[in-house]
Amino acid sequence: MPIKAVQQIMLGTVTGTEKRAAETLRAIKNAGYEGIELNGFMIKQTPFVVRMLTKMAGMPVGKGGKLDWAALVRDAGLCVVSVHEDLGSIRRDPDVVIAEAQMYGTEYVVVTGMYRFDYSDRTAVAELAQNLNEAGRRLWEGGVKLLYHNHNSEFRKVEPQKTAYRMLLEETDPSCVNFELDSYWPTEAGVDALDLMKQLGERMKLYHINDRGTRICGASMTPILQSDSMELGYGNMNLTAMVEQAKKNGVDAVILESHKNWVEKSPVKSLELSAEFMNRYV
Repeated sequence: MPIKAVQQIMLGTVTGTEKRAAETLRAIKNAGYEGIELNGFMIKQTPFVVRMLTKMAGMPVGKGGKLDWAALVRDAGLCVVSVHEDLGSIRRDPDVVIAEAQMYGTEYVVVTGMYRFDYSDRTAVAELAQNLNEAGRRLWEGGVKLLYHNHNSEFRKVEPQKTAYRMLLEETDPSCVNFELDSYWPTEAGVDALDLMKQLGERMKLYHINDRGTRICGASMTPILQSDSMELGYGNMNLTAMVEQAKKNGVDAVILESHKNWVEKSPVKSLELSAEFMNRYV
């Protein structure tokens, strides 16, 4: 069975001190989760601009970069399912990234997309695929596996019948580059996420899960509402079918990542509520 895990990006506001981080990780464990997915920019001291950009995006990383995350995770009885790192760091210092993954006891390093990048440019996407192949081969030599994590930008078209994501799937080498699918973002982009899972098959190694809907009650001002992140089972996505497909694909972990819009504005209460779905279906 896949490991049930939580993405660290949810925890920036509740892990600012060692005591608060330990309490939060214990809550994750007590809710039934077994693992956590870490971010390189949250387990190390990060520049002020990075903290500001993530805060502006609604996902503040907080000041947890000074904490001993290896000890905190170990003491909470959790495992690390992967570490998110940027492609530039992997290409510049692969040995450092390999050592980091080994320190946390994980076999996966995940690239989470590119900034200031044109996913509609076929030449640029082809170059990205080759850079991923190069980075993946280097990590593989060190016993670490590279995965690519999508958002919605990868579903821009590079030609009328092909998305950038499809091109990355076709032009990356499955022996050294595979995928961590986040089903929220293709759904947001109008793509059938369940069908995408079937296309990925065994190349889908980790699954990011979230739900999508609205928390508005009563009458709305207009007939059009803007959807947002929701606790699992409280939105409109066909998550039970997606979890079953993820299991068929043989994923190693199902990882909760909600972005904001948490119940009572609490990421801990939100992940505890989503745990009801995770513990039943994963």
